[in-house]
Amino acid sequence: ACAELTAMDNVMMMPRTTIYGAYDHGVYGALERITDHLNDGEDGDGGDQPRQILWRIYSRRAVLAAGSIERPIAFGHNDRPGIMLAGSVREYANRYAVAAGRRVIVFTNNNDGWRTAHDLRSRGVEVAALIDTRSDIDLPAPAGVRVIQGSAITDTKGRTRVRSITLMSGEELACDSVAVSGGWSPTVHLTCHHRGRPKWDASIAGFIPAGEIPPGMDVIGAAAGKMATSEALQGGITAGTSAARDLGGKTVKMAMPDCEDRAFGIDPVWHIPSSRARAWVDFQNDVTTKDIRQSHLEGFRSVEHLKRYTTLGMATDQGKTANIPGLAVMAEISGKSMDEVGTTIFRPPYTPVPIGAFAGRGRGPDFMPTRIPPSHRWAEERGAVFVETGLWLRAQWYPQPGETHWRESVDREVIATRSSVGICDVSTLGKIDIKGADAGEFVNRVYANGFAKLPVGKVRYGLMLRDDGFVMDDGTTARMAENHFIMTTTTANAGGVYRHLEYCRQCLWPELDVALISATDQSAQFAVAGPNSRRLLEKIVDDGVDLSNAAFPFMACGAITICGGVEARLFRISFSGELAYELAVPARFGDALARVLMQAGEEFGVTPYGTEALNVMRIEKGHATANELNGQTSAHHLGMGRMLSPNKDFIGRIMAHRPELTRGDGIRLVGLKPVDPAKMLSAGAHFLEADAPSRASHDLGWMSSVAYSPILNSSIGLGFVKNGYERMNSTVRAVDFMRGTDIEVEITSPHFIDPEGRRLHD
Repeated sequence: ACAELTAMDNVMMMPRTTIYGAYDHGVYGALERITDHLNDGEDGDGGDQPRQILWRIYSRRAVLAAGSIERPIAFGHNDRPGIMLAGSVREYANRYAVAAGRRVIVFTNNNDGWRTAHDLRSRGVEVAALIDTRSDIDLPAPAGVRVIQGSAITDTKGRTRVRSITLMSGEELACDSVAVSGGWSPTVHLTCHHRGRPKWDASIAGFIPAGEIPPGMDVIGAAAGKMATSEALQGGITAGTSAARDLGGKTVKMAMPDCEDRAFGIDPVWHIPSSRARAWVDFQNDVTTKDIRQSHLEGFRSVEHLKRYTTLGMATDQGKTANIPGLAVMAEISGKSMDEVGTTIFRPPYTPVPIGAFAGRGRGPDFMPTRIPPSHRWAEERGAVFVETGLWLRAQWYPQPGETHWRESVDREVIATRSSVGICDVSTLGKIDIKGADAGEFVNRVYANGFAKLPVGKVRYGLMLRDDGFVMDDGTTARMAENHFIMTTTTANAGGVYRHLEYCRQCLWPELDVALISATDQSAQFAVAGPNSRRLLEKIVDDGVDLSNAAFPFMACGAITICGGVEARLFRISFSGELAYELAVPARFGDALARVLMQAGEEFGVTPYGTEALNVMRIEKGHATANELNGQTSAHHLGMGRMLSPNKDFIGRIMAHRPELTRGDGIRLVGLKPVDPAKMLSAGAHFLEADAPSRASHDLGWMSSVAYSPILNSSIGLGFVKNGYERMNSTVRAVDFMRGTDIEVEITSPHFIDPEGRRLHD
């Protein structure tokens, strides 16, 4: 039958697949196990196949034919090895030709246990006894099997496995396996996932679906409490025909197939009270009947309290075998019916689902894919050493032959850039394209400083605050046209800023006519910095592009063409403190642009520099980055309090003016130099007065960034010091408790290089 269905074009067979959840609108979650059975669940042994696949199935009609789950009976020492559910013993014998023991005893309260005894005997397994808690049962007994009615097992013996059982009469029977059947519980779990609560059916001693089952779902067979094979088949025909008609399909009249149709009968017995030994109900969480009695004594008598007090049904099987017997024991102790006691309802997942299945392809390198800038191949060719910055892999420095230490490379790059010209790929900075009639107003609201009057063709540095008044990010924003802005963000915070802007656009100010999109990956952008940067660019821009100070001053921007018609954008901004530009072209030209810049700059000794030299130069100039914008600093802490516009509203305006953030003796960003230039500073060091003990109560601040400056021939740093401006030119101790250093440092202006900014305007 399975092969016939698999061959049909309109049927998709999904073996080794479990529906784990029923959700709204006919959506079902399914977990398909592809290679678990091949490699014991370990990754890497399944070839190119995944371990598992998570499916979302969208349905209009569903038929639940999940069957039922056998449950145990609680009796003394029923946890010994060799004591199994009768259905499992029968399946091992019938499907795998494996005997659970050489001398088996069957213990049951329902007709299905007799079936196990018959099947074992037909397979040649010795059945020492068939024990039924019911009396006067008129069923055909297996040949050669002793049938004991109206009795029960009260205890078992055995060390490594069960060796004998004791009956209520005190008689002891030898055995090496016990097959137990306490009845069958319909598998109603999926029917409860829409908060539907099942009802008790005394005829089968189990809960059956009722209430709010998922729309479009039909429940048939044992899952619906129909234990006879004929009832299951008839239910399948009816449900399948109904579903086909609802979906517009054609149906044919189906004849009921011949089937074995044993009657199902049960007289529920949940536990054997005469047993004085421990009797287990939940084998996974070691919950016994004694635990349930104790729960009742402590007042935890509702099903919800019982579950949490005893952990009944809270193991990985979620009570599939244990819940009903446990609730029934509580009902007997409480003197209530199962209807009155009720049951907890089930939630997804029906069976455990590995988190890796939900992640799918988002694992390993695909969980956090490495992004490479457009010039990556060119940088590799030049032997660059790379570093991860956020999600990006950036060139950290470019070693040359003969250089044996990274500092040699970085020092050379810094000196070459400040003395002539250097280039650096800065494509990783976040770029957000903002357009619309209200684009100017939108940018003006998200930044703390004013942008409403920014002229077209100009760039402005912007400070973005969170609602609590602390700095969220900084960057430059260029006004390319009246209603068109290009905003840059820090590399690491690009995603966060974009989410923040979308929240502002969609939730705070939906009335504004503005649209925005992330454009980081659309362009390759290079910083060209140094005294000869203008002369280098003049060699590649097309005729008619004037880069003179008068035509293209500091903080100018505009669209230009280079190399014979390639469209580009040019921004005269500087992160190094030198005369500098940033040139952006479509990303596909990034590799070529790096080569063109190097070729054009040969006469100037152009030098590529990486993130390490970039960091050195920004510290020399006093620019703040992620180390300073750590989410705990305000505009006043950074020395940018005057940037907060008093003439407009902006996000974080009220909270940014809290007294603790604006107090004059609060922390301020300052520069730091060791009194002894031979000493090396370390980020994370704390500042203390010269004679102060090393305690938190005497802490004056911390070192946020450090670098060695080949221009100043000294280690330098940026840091936050209490009342820092009043301490200029004084000294404090920089104590690094982790590294065990204690260095005397001088507090200076954070602008170590060109504090007047003359080079920027050259």
